[in-house]
Amino acid sequence: MQPADLLWHLLLALAAVVITGRVLGRVFRLIGQPPVIGEVVAGIALGPSLLGAVSPEAYAFLLPPAVAPSLGLLSQLGVALYMFLIGVELDTALLRGHLRATVTIAQSSIVLPFLFGAALAAVLAPGLAPANVPVTHFVLFMGVAMAITAFPVLARILADTGLTRTDLGRLALTCAAVGDVTAWCLLAFVVGVVQSRQGSALLPSVMTVGYIALMFMVVRPAVVRWCRRLESRPIDRDVIAVVIVAALVSALITEWIGIHAIFGAFLMGAVIPHDSALARALDDRIEHLVTILLLPAFFAFAGMRTEIGLISNWTGWVTCAAIIVVATVGKFGGTLSAARLVGHEWRTATSLGVLMNTRGLMELIVLNVGLDLGVISPTLFTMMVVMAIVTTMATTPLLGVLVPEATLRHASISPQPSNS
Repeated sequence: MQPADLLWHLLLALAAVVITGRVLGRVFRLIGQPPVIGEVVAGIALGPSLLGAVSPEAYAFLLPPAVAPSLGLLSQLGVALYMFLIGVELDTALLRGHLRATVTIAQSSIVLPFLFGAALAAVLAPGLAPANVPVTHFVLFMGVAMAITAFPVLARILADTGLTRTDLGRLALTCAAVGDVTAWCLLAFVVGVVQSRQGSALLPSVMTVGYIALMFMVVRPAVVRWCRRLESRPIDRDVIAVVIVAALVSALITEWIGIHAIFGAFLMGAVIPHDSALARALDDRIEHLVTILLLPAFFAFAGMRTEIGLISNWTGWVTCAAIIVVATVGKFGGTLSAARLVGHEWRTATSLGVLMNTRGLMELIVLNVGLDLGVISPTLFTMMVVMAIVTTMATTPLLGVLVPEATLRHASISPQPSNS
């Protein structure tokens, strides 16, 4: 395909997935679901699972195989910038203030699903693990993939249901933040292990710990002082440019270490005070570009890799159902048991277990990392995508049963722009 034709198809694909995502996002909001689920479904609908099955000619025209590498690169940039924004929004003061009260719940919500996922992976490995992947790598990755909670989607659900300022909402956000930091550190370790399969995983692990320490002990204090000076003057383009370049350099460093660029981008965001003028400017100036244009490229790319037809028989669907059950029981059970252990009442503990089972976009990011590394097969990737959608869609209805006032609040709000 000629470069001009490739650009034409890339622009067409982006336009199609943005429009479809916005439409389905509004539809899903009307039925009480996070808009990001509609955007994810839009990517899948434009891929081989729906459009490719209904009209192969239209699918080949809209998303020809030649466009996949360009779409993949654009989606990687989008995900890196998205993770940078997630880091910017992370309230590290909140984590410090409530760490003792929530660490048991947060870590239990990681440990139990990790163990359940690892156990299930050991059973599934003979049939679903790629042939050239060590079983240990497959088991470790599946454990981490089962342990993820979608912090930004959870925050959106709490905002939509009016629970953000309640004790339950604050507890859920803090637990999700602590848990996700742990889960991303685990994923960084697993990626380092997989990337160093020809050598030792010790060096990437040591370098990762050292880089995290450098970012929070050296870079963060300097950034905090810089942000204080910026409070007294407007944030201009040069400042935004410096920060974006810093995020890209940090992403390059972690990619060089061998733990994926998204970790570096996230760390750069996390060292910026979330309540600073700089953080607000970054949110105002690049958040819409990332969530409206670049993330849809990721949804389209993920949709091209999601092939429901690979789950071709009842055995495959039983396996998919088992993955959903294990993921739900692990996350819900780990959260519920720990919440009861530290003294929360049944209703709060159960509601917290439901909220922590939200996976959404963060799960897709993790799964694409696994597919890029070759740790999981396309069939398992598809099953895990289905799991992510089902568990996230179950959150709001179940929460409405447990906390009826959340349902009333959700019914009274008007549609707002999507925040993935």
